[in-house]
Amino acid sequence: MRFAKRGRLRFSSHRDFQRAFERAVRRAELPVAFSHGFSPHPKISYAGAAPTGAASEAEYLEISLTHERDAEQVRAALDEALPPGLDVLEVVVAGPGGLAERLEASEWRIALPGVDAAAAETAVQAFLGQAEILVERMTKRGVRSFDCRAAVLRLTVASEPGPVETCAILQVVLQHGTPAVRPDDVLAGVLEVATLPVTGPALLTRLAQGPLIAATGTVDDPLARDRDATQATATGQADDHQTHTAEGDAAAPSVP
Repeated sequence: MRFAKRGRLRFSSHRDFQRAFERAVRRAELPVAFSHGFSPHPKISYAGAAPTGAASEAEYLEISLTHERDAEQVRAALDEALPPGLDVLEVVVAGPGGLAERLEASEWRIALPGVDAAAAETAVQAFLGQAEILVERMTKRGVRSFDCRAAVLRLTVASEPGPVETCAILQVVLQHGTPAVRPDDVLAGVLEVATLPVTGPALLTRLAQGPLIAATGTVDDPLARDRDATQATATGQADDHQTHTAEGDAAAPSVP
């Protein structure tokens, strides 16, 4: 089964999150399948996990069960077993094809305390005007330099209110690739080309991830194919799904 979940808790590492989720699976008494070998582990696949320190409203994972369960019952049991701040939004029966390969792009909100919208707009235009912006990040193999500009499909200043009185909100759509460009890399690139009076830590929140609709720069629903397959099996006719349109860009058309 495939799960869509939203998390407002922050973990010190992704492994800590995995432990918390696996404890919830045990408390929910789900018939989860285990791998074979000397040290069996539950067959849970975490697809496109958010970076440490970021909030997310669009995390996805897959769990293999030993026998069929009603998807809504699984969702309710697991949601009840998770700590407050982690919510399971939807469970669908997995269809053919891998989930990870569908996560081609993601949409992020970056809140910048102390920055007003006008200054943020100037910085965004300076960023978008560059063909390449090199940033550095510490990796397991040491400091690595890479271009953060090419992965940015859309970058705008949102009109929504920030968490504090003076707080600019950046809305960014990123195409996934190698190396993976993260929202903090984009922020580093923005600060590389413009000076912004950021007075506190930037707040990063993933709003969506899924298939990329290249013509509009929007992020589609990665569970739509599974949901439509289940609907087709039940009724003989699949329902059309709605494409997720990046916030802050109302002019972008929706794609059925």
